[in-house]
Amino acid sequence: MSRADLDKDPREVASMFDQVAKRYDITNDVLSMGQDRRWRKAVVDLVAPQPGERILDLAAGTGTSSQPFADAGAHVVPCDFSLGMLRVGKQQFPALPFTAGDGMRLPFADDSFDAVTISFGLRNIHDPVEGLRELHRVTKPGGRVVVCEFSTPTWKPFRGLYVNYLMRALPPVARAVSSNPDSYVYLAESIRAWPDQKGLALRLVEAGWGRVEWHNLSGGIVALHHSVKPA
Repeated sequence: MSRADLDKDPREVASMFDQVAKRYDITNDVLSMGQDRRWRKAVVDLVAPQPGERILDLAAGTGTSSQPFADAGAHVVPCDFSLGMLRVGKQQFPALPFTAGDGMRLPFADDSFDAVTISFGLRNIHDPVEGLRELHRVTKPGGRVVVCEFSTPTWKPFRGLYVNYLMRALPPVARAVSSNPDSYVYLAESIRAWPDQKGLALRLVEAGWGRVEWHNLSGGIVALHHSVKPA
């Protein structure tokens, strides 16, 4: 049985992220060939943070994805279930209010945030639909969600090359740059098992969000899904 077929026990997944925390950002930069920076910028642009807004950045890891919201004048809360990630993040961005939390039981009151976002973390929640429901719960009516996640390349001939990279090229590259290469085997398997763009949109609707739209990045390797909580 592959790692992605396992129960996604929060303790097991959190432990994997604890082990890769110190080199997480540089490893992502290498494995994505620098594309992760463009993806993060696209998330910020789509969220369109306004000064004074409260924004939840779930699965924030080391806070690299959170700091741009603070730079825009928003009150951002980076939240993650990996204490190792939070410790590294606090060293890098001491002003950010890092918060430990499980995506299925968020430690926030109803209607707390103007916008919520999660990048490359929804796959790691034990029940992704329940995670989307929790994001819906803590968002104010009329508030917005942006989900950035790996997806299905739109050009069919490229899909085979992409899967080949994930399953054959990614693990040896991870061995060279990561402190825990097995975590990136899990990454590759979880990406391959993840639903396509329409499949994720249907899960957002199931969780209570309104009309869902998505934008493909890097030919559909990554997709941004966004919606608004009905008033």
